[in-house]
Amino acid sequence: MTSSPAAPGSRLASNLGLTERVFAGPKSRRLLRTVESGLDDVEKALAVELKMGDALADVTARYLYEAGGKRVRPMLTLLTAQLGEGATEAVVEAAAALELTHLGSLYHDDVMDGAAVRRGVPSAQTVWGNNVAILTGDLLFSRASQIMARYGERAIRLQADTFERLVLGQLHETVGPAETDDPVAFYLQVLADKTGSLIAASAQAGVIFSGAPEDYAEPVRVFGEKAGVAFQLLDDVIDLSADPNETGKVPGTDLRAGVPTMPYLLLGARTDDASRALHARIDEGVARIAEGADPGILDDALAALRDHDATAQTVTLANQWSHDAIDAIEPLPDGAVKDALTRFARAVADRSS
Repeated sequence: MTSSPAAPGSRLASNLGLTERVFAGPKSRRLLRTVESGLDDVEKALAVELKMGDALADVTARYLYEAGGKRVRPMLTLLTAQLGEGATEAVVEAAAALELTHLGSLYHDDVMDGAAVRRGVPSAQTVWGNNVAILTGDLLFSRASQIMARYGERAIRLQADTFERLVLGQLHETVGPAETDDPVAFYLQVLADKTGSLIAASAQAGVIFSGAPEDYAEPVRVFGEKAGVAFQLLDDVIDLSADPNETGKVPGTDLRAGVPTMPYLLLGARTDDASRALHARIDEGVARIAEGADPGILDDALAALRDHDATAQTVTLANQWSHDAIDAIEPLPDGAVKDALTRFARAVADRSS
C-alpha cells in the first residue's frame, strides 16, 4: 500500500468539520493555519518513526497509518501548545508518540473485537493473522516509548500512565462489570480509560512541552478526558450507522462481537416490553454469531436499536460530557485557543447531526 495522505486541513474538515465548526472567524483561521503547519511536521515525524528495519514490520506498522485517520490527538496537542511557545520539536514529537500509541491500540482492539474492517480497509489481523497484528501493536507502543524517553522522566511518566489506563480500560471491558457494578457507570469508566485518557494526555502534552503555564495542565487534562468520553459515546451512535462509509467499519461491529455500547446498555435499563424484547433479540443474535452464524442476522435488530430512544439518550449523554469538558477549561485565558477547544468539544458530541 502506498501512502497518499490528504493535507491536514482537508483531513480535519472531512472527518470532524473542524474548519467550519472549530476554527471559525478570522483569528481562528490564523490558528488553523498554525495547527495545519504543525500537523505537517507531525506527519513527517510519523513517517520517520514508522520506518522499521525489518521488512515485514515496515509494512505492517505503516498499514493502518496509511489507511488514514482523523489525527484528532495531534491536533489537540498542537492546539494547546499555542498556550505556550507553540509547535516546538518536543511538542511535535510528543504528538507523534501519542498518535503511535493510539495506532498501536487499534491493532490490538481489532484482534480482541474480531473486527473485519478498520479505516475502510481489511483489519490487520484479517491480512496477517492475530499474532502479527498483536506484535505490530507492541512495536508501535515500543516506538512511542522511545520517543518519549528523549524528553525525560515527566514524558516517560505521561506515556506510562496513559498506557496503563488504556490497558486497564481494555481489561475491564473484556471482563465486564461485577454484579454489584452499575453497568452504565462501569462503561463510562471504561471509556474514560480507553479513549479519554489518551485524548487527555494529548491535550496535556501541548501544555507540558510548549512551556505553557503549569496551571493550564490540569484543566486541559480534564477537558481532554471528558471530551474523549463524549467522542466515544457518539462513536457508539455512529457505529449503528447503516452507511459503512461513515464509520470505516461494518455497521454494528462492536455489538456483533459482543462488545456492549451505550445504546445497548441504556436499552437494557428499560422495563417496557418492546425494549426487553429488542434487548433479548440482540443477545440471542450475539450468541448465535459467537457460535458461527452469519453476523448479518443482527441487521434488523441493530436497525431497530438505531431508531430506539436509547440511542437518542446516548446523544444527550454525549452532550452532557461535552458541556462538562467546556466547563473544565474555564481557567484558561480567553482567546482563540479557548474558543477552538470549546468548539471542538461541541463538534465531537454532535457528529450525528
